[in-house]
Amino acid sequence: MGATNSEGTSWSNRFEQGLHPAIERFNASIGFDIALLQQDLDGSVAHARMLGRCGLISEAESEQLIAGLETVRQEAAAGSFLPGLECEDVHFAVERRLIELLGPLGKKLHTGRSRNDQVGTDIRLWLRQRIDGLEPSLQRLQRALFQLADGHLHTLIPGYTHLQRAQPLSLAHHLLAYVEMLERDRLRLLDVRKRVNICPLGAAALAGTPLAIDRRQTAAELGFESIYANSLDAVSDRDFAVEFSAAAALVMAHLSRLSEEVIFWASEEFGFVHLTDRCATGSSLMPQKKNPDVPELVRGKCGRVFGHLQGLLTMIKGLPLAYNKDFQEDKEALFDTVRTTEACLEAMAILLEEGISFRVDRMERAVASDFSNATDVADYLVNKGVPFREAYQLVGGLVKTCLEEGLLLAELPLERWQSLHPAFEQSIYAAIAHREVVAARVSEGGTGFTQVQGQLNHWRNVLMCS
Repeated sequence: MGATNSEGTSWSNRFEQGLHPAIERFNASIGFDIALLQQDLDGSVAHARMLGRCGLISEAESEQLIAGLETVRQEAAAGSFLPGLECEDVHFAVERRLIELLGPLGKKLHTGRSRNDQVGTDIRLWLRQRIDGLEPSLQRLQRALFQLADGHLHTLIPGYTHLQRAQPLSLAHHLLAYVEMLERDRLRLLDVRKRVNICPLGAAALAGTPLAIDRRQTAAELGFESIYANSLDAVSDRDFAVEFSAAAALVMAHLSRLSEEVIFWASEEFGFVHLTDRCATGSSLMPQKKNPDVPELVRGKCGRVFGHLQGLLTMIKGLPLAYNKDFQEDKEALFDTVRTTEACLEAMAILLEEGISFRVDRMERAVASDFSNATDVADYLVNKGVPFREAYQLVGGLVKTCLEEGLLLAELPLERWQSLHPAFEQSIYAAIAHREVVAARVSEGGTGFTQVQGQLNHWRNVLMCS
């Protein structure tokens, strides 16, 4: 490559030779940061308007620059703005096209700013918009879970700890647990948005500028809540990217937990759900199979988002102030994190809306055939004045005996109960009936039907009115 000058590259005449072609490819980010074009145009329009109002360029020049930027926007919409590798990045691609359109006037756009504060502004504008788009996606999934829960208040499902049968639950209660998780995700993203919504524009390369710019004007026009107080921090902060990625990783973790349960439930061993043809595939060899591809893919895609979070943390951990080229690595990680999270939220919502149906009879047979009501035997004795630990030991021995004899607790005759402890009466059978076991959990937040109905009413008001 021959010598270049400031007409053909984004840096100064200090350089006599162009980059080696391989290094040019290695250095360029235009292949992926073109995704920031609209945000770059928005930021440049606000910057041009501010330059005119501050008298750094004339108002007429400001209007011409804005018109030129809008021409670039129109060209992009028409598919005719196609910058190549020689532009290096989206920022210089826009500036170069502006110079082609306006001549020397186009060179005034970069007055009082650097690509360092420009890229920081663009990525914040882009991420802010994506966070706003994730909120309705989260709420759609919450609504899908709520709709399922609302139809299954009195459906029983085994509850597990350590993947061992523990206590029976209302299926609605189980599903609403995920609604709660997603609500934390939603609120967490809204909190992250506050720190995304701080404007670095005007910090320039790292030290600010001697020109009399108005940073607060551009920040207000772009919808930022405030500006960075320290120019070094402004151009070197990527905490917001890490924080968003951590929030997205938690979203994905919650989706993966739900996916894991759906996969279990769809297996022949559990058989709690039926997968509809809309959201399942078959085997290329075994004609009888119906595979839970959606939850398996969601579970698998967690690794991508977790990996991007680790990559961003590693990227920033050893960087001195202020801007470093390492920051170029934030974009692909963020872009893929957003794409993956959006796609998984949509896929899971569709799965719950039209991809599964619950096999109520199978779940209730499972509940009726285990010892998940053993704790209620202990609670029964506690209500009769027996110390809990004594009751606990007594019931543990009883379960062992029943297992040896192939009996369920409800199948023991009353005299066997009374021989175990004189506190047992006929009422023990009602107390350990599985539907009564669930109904009895009336503590706030419990699985009792009245408690769950209250939560359904709450979420109906929240989700159906938003």
